[in-house]
Amino acid sequence: MLRPWSLRVPLMSHTAQALHLQLCQQLIEDISAGRLAAGTPLPGSREMAAQLGINRKTVQQAYDELVAQGWLASQPRRGTFVAARLPAPAPAQPGGVPAQQAEFLLHAPVMPLQSWQTSQHGLFADGEPDSRLIPFDLLGRAYRRALIRSARGRMLGYADPRGTPALREALAEMLAMERGLAVGPEQLCLVRGSQMGIFVAARVLARPGDVVVTEHLSYPPARAAFRAAGAQVINAAQDEDGLCPAALARLCEAHPVRAVYLTPHHQFPTTRRMPPARRLQLLALARQYRFAIVEDDYDHEFSYDHRPSLPMASGDGAGRVIYVGSLSKVLAPGLRLGYLAAPADVIARCAEEIMQIDRQGNTVTELAVCELLCNGELKRHLRRATRIYHARRDLLAGLLQQTLADHAHFELPAGGLAFWLQLHDPAAPARLERDGAHWHTAHRFAEGEPGIAALRLGFGHLDENELAGAVHRLERALLPG
Repeated sequence: MLRPWSLRVPLMSHTAQALHLQLCQQLIEDISAGRLAAGTPLPGSREMAAQLGINRKTVQQAYDELVAQGWLASQPRRGTFVAARLPAPAPAQPGGVPAQQAEFLLHAPVMPLQSWQTSQHGLFADGEPDSRLIPFDLLGRAYRRALIRSARGRMLGYADPRGTPALREALAEMLAMERGLAVGPEQLCLVRGSQMGIFVAARVLARPGDVVVTEHLSYPPARAAFRAAGAQVINAAQDEDGLCPAALARLCEAHPVRAVYLTPHHQFPTTRRMPPARRLQLLALARQYRFAIVEDDYDHEFSYDHRPSLPMASGDGAGRVIYVGSLSKVLAPGLRLGYLAAPADVIARCAEEIMQIDRQGNTVTELAVCELLCNGELKRHLRRATRIYHARRDLLAGLLQQTLADHAHFELPAGGLAFWLQLHDPAAPARLERDGAHWHTAHRFAEGEPGIAALRLGFGHLDENELAGAVHRLERALLPG
């Protein structure tokens, strides 16, 4: 088998130590340090000798010595490998790399590992799609054509940090037709997922000390993005319709509010849709107090009542809204593709920030998605996925009614990929925290006391059997005894 990489082993010819002993010592050090993990195949003696410029017998002598000591294992007709059981303790850290601590000052906050791990198999998440529904064949062919087109058209070099013009034009047309946003390509900027869009918007809007307002229950990574830009994040009161205008007005009187972060289509985490009247009130406050609204429309596409509301940005005549959208929810989170829609001068500043972060997006991915968007395949996939998620929503509603009707209640979500389950027992969230699984209880979305016993149940990634299993696991964790 042709190995993709050559093993580099430095030997020193100017020392008195024999070459085979140098090779033994170097290999032992590499195994002990984790560079060569258990089971790693070593080059054959002829290949290793050619790489090092030494006699093959010298390499074989070193290998025989290490086999005798237990560092290596020889397998007939297969080769020589790092032994599965070593004569000295192996590194405990996954990947074989010994744990190290920085010896310099760090300023970035530590995020729990659970925060960026994938969802636990068979359990509720916070609202991710089912990547098994991706039209793999269509996407694969689109990628192939995009790669060929990019290579032949010399499009794989440095390009516009705002993203591929073709995809921005296609998105502008879609946003105009389906979401009422009158934007052109110069008012759009592609990003690697909606979280990057929030981060870039925060960098453009906030300076150290500026005040940014979020709802009491909100999306924690959005708060983190604004704080990373130096902003002071203040959480405002909310009711069943979303952020309270009176509470926001009081904050604006007390502080120079720079921006407000909202998820009005499906409030995160409660899934509630903000009524039109409330949206107009908040837009009026934005004009009055001259703050920006960052509207995170993270799953606009999934609507089950055939009455999707237009974004707040569609009613913004004063250029006060930065609209954050995502294509990752439509396809898969791992594809990392989102966008910002805002006045052209805002987009220009976003492009400057992108130049400092990752320079530009993936041209091949952008062209492949553009093809699916333009030929209608993305819309067909979306219709199919929405039917499946609609059925899963209804199934979950029935399962929850059957098993937890005496212990919890919910409002059937009109769209999106999650439920907001309100618990009757105030002590129930504490039992969930002791369960050992990663439950998305209300306190994870609040700073301080959430004021409610509830949890978010993301169901999109679970099929029918998995939903039944997840509800059973929730019932066991939730109910005492």
